[in-house]
Amino acid sequence: MAEGTSGRRRFSDKWGKHELDVLAVLSSAFPQWLTSRQIAQRVKAYADSYGELADQAAKAAFAKQFQRDRAKLAAMGIAIESRQPEYSSKSEGQDFASYRLQLGDEPRIRLMFEPEDMPVLAAANYLARSMSISSEPEPQVTQHASRTTPRVPQTPIPGLGLDSIAPGLGTQPIPDTLVKVIDSRRFAATVDVDGEHLNVAYTDSDDLAMFVLDHPGATIVSPQEAVDAYHRRLNAAKAFVLANKSNGQGMDADASASAAEVSEPGDPESIKAQNKKNGSAFQTGSEVDRRLRLMLFLSAHLGEEFSMAELAERFIGKTKSDDELRKFVNIIHKDINTLTTVSDDGEMAGSQFFDIDWPLLDAEGIVSATNSLGLERLAGISPQYLSMLTASVSYLAHSPLLPDEQRSQAQSLYERLRKHVTPGQTPWLSLTGYEMEPRSFSVVKRAINTSSLLDMQYTDGAGRLRRRLVAPAKIYIDEGVYYAALYTDIGDAAPEDKQAYVSKDKTIDKANGKPRTWQVLRLARIEKAEIVKPIGPVDVPNMPVGELRKWSFDNGTEAVFITDQHDLPFVKALPGATIEPCGAGEKVHLIVSSDSWFVAFCIAHARHITAVAPETLRTMIVARAERELSISADK
Repeated sequence: MAEGTSGRRRFSDKWGKHELDVLAVLSSAFPQWLTSRQIAQRVKAYADSYGELADQAAKAAFAKQFQRDRAKLAAMGIAIESRQPEYSSKSEGQDFASYRLQLGDEPRIRLMFEPEDMPVLAAANYLARSMSISSEPEPQVTQHASRTTPRVPQTPIPGLGLDSIAPGLGTQPIPDTLVKVIDSRRFAATVDVDGEHLNVAYTDSDDLAMFVLDHPGATIVSPQEAVDAYHRRLNAAKAFVLANKSNGQGMDADASASAAEVSEPGDPESIKAQNKKNGSAFQTGSEVDRRLRLMLFLSAHLGEEFSMAELAERFIGKTKSDDELRKFVNIIHKDINTLTTVSDDGEMAGSQFFDIDWPLLDAEGIVSATNSLGLERLAGISPQYLSMLTASVSYLAHSPLLPDEQRSQAQSLYERLRKHVTPGQTPWLSLTGYEMEPRSFSVVKRAINTSSLLDMQYTDGAGRLRRRLVAPAKIYIDEGVYYAALYTDIGDAAPEDKQAYVSKDKTIDKANGKPRTWQVLRLARIEKAEIVKPIGPVDVPNMPVGELRKWSFDNGTEAVFITDQHDLPFVKALPGATIEPCGAGEKVHLIVSSDSWFVAFCIAHARHITAVAPETLRTMIVARAERELSISADK
């Protein structure tokens, strides 16, 4: 990089600094609006190529380049807003748009993060940036929004600035399971659960219906398309006929045609062209990305001192050898040079973001920056995004998507973040199929640890409230869902006033020829639980989770359902199912270990199911569908 006559380092186009130049121009001009012509004249890279925008070809070339650079900045959380000028005329050669940085009206929040926070923070940031629902009330819109559009926004929330206070975030690995789960849930809805609004990310309408049915009393608040899709499933489930009396056409032809014509949110066909897997969508690592992050970090810490080795580790990664450290330090030194250059033409804005203490850098390898052209306005987190980030950290602290050691770190980080969020402003997040620790988790866990009995009230598959006295043995997670293994043969250990709630089920266990002594229940279905001290010893046998699954299968209910089509994805995904042709569709045989699961499953996929068996389960399905419709009508 060449030195100018003034001794200051000078700009070279080979560094690909278009985005940095644009940022320097708009930041130094803020809050003034700049037209396209003014931007092209002040940014050397544009002016050299496009001159005075004298012809249409030059204007088109500039527009293409500028929008590309604008998108690049937006991907880093630095948004550029546009507006139509008050006076404009093509005949007078005026521009039809002007631009400035989008900073918002609220100040940025700057926090200090510890190195051990970074893996959790990166995961929470990935989740927060994938959620399109804001913590603020949604504005009223008159235009109908298509629900076939992926919910993951094309550009992140403007002006995040998290990289400015948490450098190295982009170098953190994010668990593949977490990425896969988040990326597969490309739609979002607001669901009311016990009076609290949850922002639920889901895969398709069937997936959302399963979530609502798994939370008795829950209702979909918005969008209306999701509400309508759910109601269609409830009405279709009410029309189920008994499978062993059906020829496979459980729904009349008009109803089947109507269901087929409805475009459902999240259908694979509707999003196939748009469902591009972006992997680590927000983990960027190009030269310009790194320099933008470095620029924001220095803007947030003007006057502070950082060693080159520290900056190298923060922005590139940990080194494995001294040679690699020297290489990384040289890269950071080159970045510092790039960020402190000016254009050859003094009248053009160029890219001098900082004044650097060069003697300190040359003598001790320490960077201290000042004079950031006002870029410190971008440093930090907006209050709105901090609320979403806090909610994401809280969700990860209480869900099985992170390893246990990271979940405890997430809880610690949440306690610190919540102090900076206005009470009542933290949104509640959920991902379908990966529920947080249910509210009954702590009391069930305490009963297990103290060898106590549990007087529990829970909902069955039809949504009816049941009560039973059991001895909880263990809690386990299966496919992101919390289950409790409950021992029911508690004999004389139950107090006299609780004897009525002891299970009297004498059904024979197919696996060992003995009466059933276990109940496997989703924790989310326990509505209320109270610890009861046993009056005698309870000999709870050790039952491995694998045996519990086997037990549930061996003691399950033989069920059947009939579909209206062949080769449906949700049928193919059923483990252990036997499928045979049946009219225009298929007849599916399976062993159901949980009646409540089968009820929710059939309602969620009701637009493609016409008949079910046995009659006991069909009755439960119809009862649940009618109950859900009545709840929706009341609200």
